[in-house]
Amino acid sequence: MNIETTYYTSPIGNLEIKGTNNEIHSIYFIDDNLAPIEVKSKELQKCVSQLDEYFAGTRKEFELRLSPKGTEFQGRVWNELLNVPFGKTRSYLHQTKQLGDVKAIRAVASANGKNPISIIIPCHRIIGSDGSLTGYAGGVWRKKWLLEHESGSKQQTLF
Repeated sequence: MNIETTYYTSPIGNLEIKGTNNEIHSIYFIDDNLAPIEVKSKELQKCVSQLDEYFAGTRKEFELRLSPKGTEFQGRVWNELLNVPFGKTRSYLHQTKQLGDVKAIRAVASANGKNPISIIIPCHRIIGSDGSLTGYAGGVWRKKWLLEHESGSKQQTLF
């Protein structure tokens, strides 16, 4: 299995994308400003193309084969994230109920924070029960940007 890496410059920062010809393994925000690397992997090429469409506002669903690495529980949490529609949000409590154990809310939040495929597995769509934009591994400002991008409107702030 030949894992390739490329870099993607998005409106909210640089992304490192890793995968094979058949699947995407990870997409992480990175601080480095690295130029894209030409890749042979069809799935990485598709990923870059679909990210272009997403940021241009013309793609609402990704059609990629994903293979995030994690525990069985994390996999269940990440699969549940894929059920949150574009432009919508769900609370951590709602997500926990969907997984069948309201007592696991902290474990679910922790698994969301370890999501290895940013944007495409949309952990940014999970918010606090009170509507607050709780943590996001890429930074809360990115979470806010992604939610505004998907809702089609920019929120005004009072501060």
